[in-house]
Amino acid sequence: MSLVFDNSFAPNYGEAVEIAPAIRRMTVNNPSPFTFHGTNSYIIGRDTLAIIDPGPLDDDHLAALRRAIGPRPVSHIFVSHTHRDHSPLAETLRRETGALVVAEGPHRPARPLHTGEVNLLDASADTEFSPDIEAADQSLIAGDGWTIRTIHTPGHTANHAVFALEGTGIVFSADHVMAWSTSIVAPPDGSMSDYMASLDRMLERRDRVYFPGHGGPVTKPGAFVRGLKTHRKMRERAILERVRAGDRTIPAMVKAIYRETDPRLHGAAGLSVLAHLEDMVARGLVQTEGNPAIDGIYS
Repeated sequence: MSLVFDNSFAPNYGEAVEIAPAIRRMTVNNPSPFTFHGTNSYIIGRDTLAIIDPGPLDDDHLAALRRAIGPRPVSHIFVSHTHRDHSPLAETLRRETGALVVAEGPHRPARPLHTGEVNLLDASADTEFSPDIEAADQSLIAGDGWTIRTIHTPGHTANHAVFALEGTGIVFSADHVMAWSTSIVAPPDGSMSDYMASLDRMLERRDRVYFPGHGGPVTKPGAFVRGLKTHRKMRERAILERVRAGDRTIPAMVKAIYRETDPRLHGAAGLSVLAHLEDMVARGLVQTEGNPAIDGIYS
């Protein structure tokens, strides 16, 4: 199927917008080409609350979360992954509320750095993050009127997880699946083979809606995830065609494949191409000397 993105979204900065019974969304005023209108935080529950992805260190967003929480206790803070637009505010809220912080684990790359390789994504990583609970895959945490299942979905980052609200068909899909854009998969933090396997895991479920880390809901998640898989396979074919046409470097491939993409995103596009090439080299579709690298020569 063709993949159709939905860019219709009102961020309502500073407001707690009810999007389902006992679920409110608050969007950080941190728009960018990578975050769309901003990062979404979610408040779950009526009496004792859970917070999903509290967001970056942003004073206005923290004040808005405090207003939305009010006098109610917060028992848990769930963090999908350790990019700085999702996780840093967890520590402040943990100190203020006494809540337990839940995540797959601390930040780590999807693979070791190759000799001489520099991680271009270090600035975006919250390497100081440390959860109270390292939630195993498919583990359940029960709160006051809600139960949340942690589902490991590595790919965007090695420690990415999504959270399913049991009994509702709702998944908080963070940066794994978003209605407005594809997810960035950029080595060494991300892995394309892990990402594709994680999409397959989500297809095994029968959820009715995803609430992502940026933008509005994914209202037909099964069809959308199948579209994402098709889109990634088409991108792989486009890369293979460019290599066969004589493109030997990632910048040459990006120039041809991403002609209509915002030039500000070409750096991220290059890392996405690298993620595909890592997978394709491992499968024997493409060759390079040594390990796949952003400045490598491919054939």
